Amino acid sequence: MQWLEAFWTKEGKGIPKDAPAKTGLALIADILRREWWELVKLNLLFLAASLPLVTLPAALFAMAHVCRLIVEDRNVYLLRDFLEAMRDHALRASLWAIVTAGAVSAGTYAIITYGTYAQDALIYAVPLTVSLVASVFVALTSSYFVMVSVTGRRSVGVSIRQSALAALLHPLPMLAALAVIALLWLAHILFYPVSVFMPAMVNFSFGMFAVAFGAQGAVAQVLAPSGEAFENQ
Repeated sequence: MQWLEAFWTKEGKGIPKDAPAKTGLALIADILRREWWELVKLNLLFLAASLPLVTLPAALFAMAHVCRLIVEDRNVYLLRDFLEAMRDHALRASLWAIVTAGAVSAGTYAIITYGTYAQDALIYAVPLTVSLVASVFVALTSSYFVMVSVTGRRSVGVSIRQSALAALLHPLPMLAALAVIALLWLAHILFYPVSVFMPAMVNFSFGMFAVAFGAQGAVAQVLAPSGEAFENQ
């Protein structure tokens, strides 16, 4: 059964020491070329860990932790790192899920309501715009909060402030990451039933990889004043 254990625990491919540094899309393509199979296994592991449903938030944080390690080209022992991260972030992830679900629901309700009213009275365009901006900011802050939380141990209040600061300073990288997630699910819908296996194979882990990659620079910047950086847990 050693082959089965190695399937989940062996290290991924690293980057040659003499290789020139890559950035942007070239770096993304290079990481995906090396780590695509790890991301597929991560997707399957996330789905398996999320089956009880109550474990879904913790599994999502664990997936974010592993994706951060991949983006940083750190050694990844998939099963061990995933399970340890699930255990470490279980409580925070559950609280995050409750707060985020409530905020997104409230924002969606406000947008729909003011959007309906704005069709008859232009004055409602103002609260509609405020609702749209606030909802986008909440989505960005929530996404950054996941990545800030998996970089080390700090209080929830500090993590929220750092996440909000990252959303204010660098909204575009996270917006691009969220757009990638939307495109993955749009492709699943448009090409169904050919794409029937996309959620089981790539959608979750590749989407979280996009979030981790997009958040990397912003999170490092907001953590820098306190002497923190992307540290392996």
